Amino acid sequence: MKKYLLPNEGNFYKANLHCHTVLSDGCWTPEKVKEEYAKMGYSIVAYTDHNVMVPHTELTDDDFLALTGYEINVSTVRGENMQGYKTCHMCFIAPTAEDTDQVCVHKTKYLGSNSRQPEILETMVKYDRSLPDFERVYTPECINKCIRTGKDNGYFVTYNHPTWSQESYPEYIAYEGMDAMEICNYGCVEAGWQEYNPRVYDDMLRAGKRIYCIGADDNHNKRNDSFGAFTVIKAEKLDYPSVIKALKDGHFYASRGPAINELYIEGDTVTVKCSPASKILLNTGVIRASIAQGKNGEPITEATFKLRPDDGYFRITVIDEKGLPADTSAYFIDEWAEFEENA
Repeated sequence: MKKYLLPNEGNFYKANLHCHTVLSDGCWTPEKVKEEYAKMGYSIVAYTDHNVMVPHTELTDDDFLALTGYEINVSTVRGENMQGYKTCHMCFIAPTAEDTDQVCVHKTKYLGSNSRQPEILETMVKYDRSLPDFERVYTPECINKCIRTGKDNGYFVTYNHPTWSQESYPEYIAYEGMDAMEICNYGCVEAGWQEYNPRVYDDMLRAGKRIYCIGADDNHNKRNDSFGAFTVIKAEKLDYPSVIKALKDGHFYASRGPAINELYIEGDTVTVKCSPASKILLNTGVIRASIAQGKNGEPITEATFKLRPDDGYFRITVIDEKGLPADTSAYFIDEWAEFEENA
C-alpha cells in the first residue's frame, strides 16, 4: 500500500517564508511584495521583518495568504569589517493570523532595531509588556531558550543562512528544537555566499535532529534577491490554519526550480515523480545510496529507490537541466519504511 510522504490530497502552493519590507530594512512595501510575488506564481509570503512582527491580514484574499512572522537575531558584538562576528538568525512564523504577541522582546533593545519606521513599535507591534526583558547573549543556552519560547507559543521556527551568519558545526549543532532550516537562502546566494547548504542539513540530521528543510529568498529588494528559492506547501486549502498545519506536519519541499509532484513509499521502496530532471538523488543517513538519470542526456520524471534498514533517514534531491535542485525534507526509516523480516 502506498504511504504518501507528500499528501495525495490537497493543493500545492508556492511560498516565500523569509521576506523583508520597508517596516525593517527592505525596499518594498508589504503591498508591493504581494503584487510582485503574485505575478511570479506565489500564493504565500511570510512577512518576517527584523525584530518586528506586524500582521498584514488585509493582504490576504482568495488567491494570496500573508503569514505573520518576524526574524530574530542573537549576535556577538561586531568588530571592524565583521571580524569575529557570529550571529544566529531565526524566523518565527505565528500560529494564527492576528492577535499573536511577539515573544523574546526587550523593551529598549533589539525591538525595531533595523526599522526605518520606529513609530510602528507603539502603533502596530504587540507584546506582553508585563514580562521581563529578554536579554540576548550569543550562547547555545540563550538561542535554545529563544527556540523553546517560540515553540511553546506555537510558532514555526526556522534556522536561517548559517554561512552568512559565519556559524560552523560547533555552533549550529548545539541548537535544539527548531522546526526547519534553510537549505537554500537565495538572497545570500545572490550576494555571493555559499548558501545552498545540504551539508549543514545532513550534519544536523546525522546528529539526531529531526527537522525539515525549506527554501526562501530572504529578499530585501536592494538587488536581484527575489524569486530564486522557495517552499512548495501541500495543504488542504489556502487559509492560515491549513497552511500552518501543513508546515508543522512537514508537507512541503524546498526548490530552486524543479517540481516534485508525488512522493510515496511502498514497503521498502520510495518513488518520486517530478518535472523533467537531469538526475534524481537518494541521500541517506549513511551514504548517497543511489542516483537515477536519463540515458544519453534524456530527462527523467520518475525514480524508485530501495531503502535499507540501516539508512537512518532518506531524502530526495531532484536536479534539473540547469543544475538547480529541489530537496525534500528527511524522512526517518523508523517512522516510514517497512521491511520484510528476512529481507
